[in-house]
Amino acid sequence: MTDKNSGTHGAILQDTVPAETDGAIVELRNAGKAYGNIRALHGVSLKVHPGQVTCVLGDNGAGKSTLIKIISGLHQHTEGEFLVDNTPVRFTTPRDALDRGIATVYQDLATVPLMPVWRNFFLGSEMTKGPWPIRRLDIEKMKKTADHELREMGIVLDNLEQPIGTLSGGQRQCVAIARAVYFGARVLILDEPTAALGVKQSGVVLKYIAAARERGLGVIFITHNPHHAYMVGDHFSVLRLGTMELSAERSQITLEELTNHMAGGAELAALKHELSQVSGVDVEKLPEQEDLTAPVAASPEGTS
Repeated sequence: MTDKNSGTHGAILQDTVPAETDGAIVELRNAGKAYGNIRALHGVSLKVHPGQVTCVLGDNGAGKSTLIKIISGLHQHTEGEFLVDNTPVRFTTPRDALDRGIATVYQDLATVPLMPVWRNFFLGSEMTKGPWPIRRLDIEKMKKTADHELREMGIVLDNLEQPIGTLSGGQRQCVAIARAVYFGARVLILDEPTAALGVKQSGVVLKYIAAARERGLGVIFITHNPHHAYMVGDHFSVLRLGTMELSAERSQITLEELTNHMAGGAELAALKHELSQVSGVDVEKLPEQEDLTAPVAASPEGTS
């Protein structure tokens, strides 16, 4: 069994004195990741507080996937600091992250489509009963527990025996969220949960993201849709080419400003004069560079 307090496999670095805490469960300080000579992420600072939704936005190749992999324990950061409960950590496996209450719900949801909903809820962590070595699945208890936990999240399914593949995309996302909450998640990372969904199903998922926040979880909502992010987000971070372009609280930024940053507004503003020479381009709707000055996260004291 991995010892979470060891410095080798358990991810906590014992020799580092933690700084004063502000209540963040997860914090990155000028974190980065390099693959050989390629710098996928650089100088990223991020805080995740309980009962808040932190939205991370960015286009393809912005560094969102690399950020997820660092926090979820798939990859280790190569620069900066990664702290959990104000203690520097270096996860070696996703199990280390799960042991510290960090759960990730990926786009593919890690479900088995032909298995019933209750089986997918406990997939890999089944309840058993009876004496060893003839223990067997406690099917009745798993069904009751799954039904109770889903209802706690506001998810009511008439038949838990139906294959999870028959549920809508939004319902499957919600089952995955409820499963992570039940198994002790304190920080929930959602990887593009609304990317392949229609308007109604996206709304269902956003509803349960808000429900997870109400239950005191810290949520990291990875998305490329600023409209979805602004509906539920408390803090917004925009990544561009591996660096943090924007870090702002909800009160500091409007949806229009967030959309401009997400859409590469700074680059378009810089090219506004050139674009005005091209027919068919409405440059009047493009922002000026001075309008794109939303606050960017400052580097923590004592870090480079």
